[in-house]
Amino acid sequence: MKVPTQKECFKIIKQMKMMDHIVDHSVMVCNVALFLCQKLKRINPELDENLAISAALLHDITKTRSFTTKEIHSETGCELLEDLGYPEVADIIRQHVILDEYENHSPVSEREIVNYSDKRVLHDHVVSLEHRLEYIMEKYGKKQEYRKRISIMWENTLKLENKIFKDLNVMPNGLPPLVINKITKN
Repeated sequence: MKVPTQKECFKIIKQMKMMDHIVDHSVMVCNVALFLCQKLKRINPELDENLAISAALLHDITKTRSFTTKEIHSETGCELLEDLGYPEVADIIRQHVILDEYENHSPVSEREIVNYSDKRVLHDHVVSLEHRLEYIMEKYGKKQEYRKRISIMWENTLKLENKIFKDLNVMPNGLPPLVINKITKN
């Protein structure tokens, strides 16, 4: 499996001219993902920390241009990373908004960690799921069909949160002060 290094991720970010606030968000998502990977590796040593870090850094790689193009950034981000030769990272990026499936009885995966980490970061701050849901509903829930989709996604995210934290010695609401900014933008 080929995974870009942090340096390569930041090179891609620069090439894509990501807005600074989106880079800041991505870096914080990466720090949450790194924290969770380090905790969960004790339970699941198969977790690939580098895969999660790269996918978290690049999860919004086409979001800046999506403001103009109106593209679905999870799909075009996936396409970009596939074209660059990183299919595993691409698949996680594709699923960072909505997972293909929510599996309660399998070990926590890198895609679940990145998906969940993104749901816990508002701008560049770690917040509760409730706080982030309020923001997402206000920003994206203009139509009834969108609000319904957001509600279903949130129900699944709560289940994912339970799966992630069930064997950890930290509670979800204890996450914000524990996340250390180990990854910083270059």
